[in-house]
Amino acid sequence: MIKTTDLEISFSGQKIFSDVNIVINKKEKIGFIGRNGSGKSTFLKIIIGKLEQDSGEVMMPKGYKIGYLDQHIKFTHSTVVDEVCSVLSGDREYEIWKGETILTGLGFSYDDMAKDPNDFSGGNQVKINLAKLLLEEPDMLLLDEPTNYLDIHSIKWLKNFLNDWRDELILVTHDRSFMNNVISHTLNIHRGEFKKTAGTTEKVLEKILSEEEIYNKTVENEAKKREKTEAWINRFKSKASMATRAQSKIKMLEKTEKKEKLAAVTNLDFKFNYEYYGSKENLINSSKLEFYYNENNPLIKNLSFSIKSNDKICIIGKNGKGKSTLLKLITGDLKPINGYSNIHQKTKIGYFGQMNIDRLNPKNSIYTELQSCVPNMSETEVRKVCANMMFTNNLSNKKINVLSGGEKSRVMLGKILINPANLLLLDEPTNHLDLDSCDSLLSAIKNFDGAVLMVTHDEYFLREVANKLIVFDNGKVNIFEGSYDDFLDKVGWTDEY
Repeated sequence: MIKTTDLEISFSGQKIFSDVNIVINKKEKIGFIGRNGSGKSTFLKIIIGKLEQDSGEVMMPKGYKIGYLDQHIKFTHSTVVDEVCSVLSGDREYEIWKGETILTGLGFSYDDMAKDPNDFSGGNQVKINLAKLLLEEPDMLLLDEPTNYLDIHSIKWLKNFLNDWRDELILVTHDRSFMNNVISHTLNIHRGEFKKTAGTTEKVLEKILSEEEIYNKTVENEAKKREKTEAWINRFKSKASMATRAQSKIKMLEKTEKKEKLAAVTNLDFKFNYEYYGSKENLINSSKLEFYYNENNPLIKNLSFSIKSNDKICIIGKNGKGKSTLLKLITGDLKPINGYSNIHQKTKIGYFGQMNIDRLNPKNSIYTELQSCVPNMSETEVRKVCANMMFTNNLSNKKINVLSGGEKSRVMLGKILINPANLLLLDEPTNHLDLDSCDSLLSAIKNFDGAVLMVTHDEYFLREVANKLIVFDNGKVNIFEGSYDDFLDKVGWTDEY
């Protein structure tokens, strides 16, 4: 059990949260939600002792062990299995088999376990970190975006693992379906207040919406009553016979607190800037593509496909099999060993890459970073894009190096908005975004008039977006014409775990 009492913390004079009084009881599985920048990561760092609060207290039983999934990856051992099992000590040093079992569940073969962890893709490196954490067998799991960069198979395995987990859990994730399948309670940060409620995120958000609607209606009614009272006072206060009653009403108004309506919560509100295509020809024609880093282990072999002007194509498959590589072959960041991708002269690409966030200039402000995309764009237009990405007024002056992962993702989306496109290439665009931002992104993708080619492991996005799939499965790459559910019904995965 963990209990917080009157927690408060500020950064640079700005209060992040205060008066946080939360109890997490034994065996509770908490889904922790709130907008990017609301204080979720700050709260978690206080819980694990990486950050000291300004005031208040965190209480937990003596010897209580918290396992925290750190997104910062640093390996110190030469093999995957040694890295994972490095957390074993004392009377547990012979439990290597448990580490191997977890790694198998996360998709590692015994050959993989003997390889250097630094040789794996970013997604597989995250899985190695996750395996270390699970092997520690803590009293509480604290998982901050554990599905980032995980493939569909690993996400399913992790969901099953967490469903079987019998101790405490705090989970932060942008994947609404994953969260709702795992949690027993929801902890929400809204307008600086923490509230824990039994049930899924939908129940909590519906309750907040209802409560705020009632509050604003009450404020509106009270304002009308005040207005009528003030009108009566102005009409009768000068009449001697009514003076006493008028004074009484004046005193009543003075004692009554004048409430204001709740300010509207800012949402990510945008649509991708579409450039008219005006051709019946395909945006892209790819033929017999082949690519490998190791000739004996080709990532892509003999792949041919086309992208039509209204296609919504999702790329799916295990980590490290070539999904991001395919996008890089299309953009020209990589050259194919064989084959080609012909891009029509009218095709305008907007590209969101997993690693493109690292290309943001940390010394730039948000405004400067966006303005650098089109130097001749007016300040008004750039500010509008900033506002669409929830960086209004002075927020657009924040430096890139102080932004959260979700805020950096919004900057990357803003850079796509700056330039019109008729083909979006999106590599895991939901990573680091909060639930509300994911909903806005989904709406923008579905309403985009052009084509979309997207790598995603979010099954909700897959079901909502895809009318065609590029499937990396069992060492092959195949094209499937149809929805994700059609694929599961008619073909299904060969690589299950």
